[in-house]
Amino acid sequence: MATVSLRQKPIANGRASLYLDFFPEIISAKTGKPTRREFLKIYVYLKPKNEVEKTHNKSILEFANLVRAKRLTQIKDKEFGFKENITYNVDFIEFYNSVVEEYYNNGTDSNHSSWNASLTYYKAFAGNRLLSHFLNDEHVRKYRNFLLKTNNLRTGKGKLSVNTASSYFKNFASVLKRAYKKNIIEKDLASEIVFIKEEQTYREYLSQEELEILWDTPCDMPKLKHMAIFSALTGLRFVDVKALPFSNIYNDKHQGSYIKLREKKTGNLFNHPISQSVLDIINLQPKDNSLVFGDVKYTDIGRPLKKWLVDSGITKKISFHNFRHTYATLQLANGADIYTVSKLLGHKNVATTQIYTKVIDSNKIIAANRINLKLDGL
Repeated sequence: MATVSLRQKPIANGRASLYLDFFPEIISAKTGKPTRREFLKIYVYLKPKNEVEKTHNKSILEFANLVRAKRLTQIKDKEFGFKENITYNVDFIEFYNSVVEEYYNNGTDSNHSSWNASLTYYKAFAGNRLLSHFLNDEHVRKYRNFLLKTNNLRTGKGKLSVNTASSYFKNFASVLKRAYKKNIIEKDLASEIVFIKEEQTYREYLSQEELEILWDTPCDMPKLKHMAIFSALTGLRFVDVKALPFSNIYNDKHQGSYIKLREKKTGNLFNHPISQSVLDIINLQPKDNSLVFGDVKYTDIGRPLKKWLVDSGITKKISFHNFRHTYATLQLANGADIYTVSKLLGHKNVATTQIYTKVIDSNKIIAANRINLKLDGL
């Protein structure tokens, strides 16, 4: 149950500053960040020396208790679903930044980068400061149009891609939802948003033959070769591959060989089965580090990966993440059902996995080969 307490903090000249102590914490009307305190900017005398100071204390304490009661009523109204009778007017840009900081502290590097980029585009549209009472449906529509028309701020060349604009607009909508829940804005603006529809993209992958060619092709960074093929055989992201410790590799007669992984968002542990080929790659790694592949930075693999692909004769546009796509696509191509593949990839929703079925559609392949003609001369 929420409580609001009136407290004192000693200051100079025998006085005490009055503030409210909230439990649980609230959102600061100034910063948009969680806080337990609201300083009232009034004071009382700790030891009143005369009637003037006593009268002052009585008046100030009566006023402070009225504010305390009002704040408690506001919290109770929200707790029981009533509309608040006060709207905080906070810096929405600062609030957006606090959400981005959460992803920096609790999410992956790539997720934080995406959120940080979305904030950069919103600031390019709205400026470095925007009070929350300026947010309305028209502002949301204008920002949507801005994302669809703006140039790529990173390269300065060409328009921002539709799918990137869609991703940044979804982030913005998520921040609006949080702002509404925390009573920073009066209206649930996110509920009426018309999202930017993503364009269908093709997720490039490597065939089994191409993976074998890559394995036989020398790489200037041998560890990169091992990590990439490891990802293609397990479906793990780069961040999970580089952080994998030897202590998380297990084998027993019931489950065979598997990796014990922990989901970042839920903290839940789960077992990820691996093949003998994966074990062989693990056994190639030196045991002088607690991590299977050591601490490799993503920024270090770009050039050697590109050269390795060129040397192999593979002309497909491949990033490290495409090795994860390869795992998903080849699993489906080899008969694994989509629900199992979805679990192996760690997807929350099987709909996320369905994009790979568009790459390998066995039914279409079978149908296409049903009609064959014996043509003279061919």
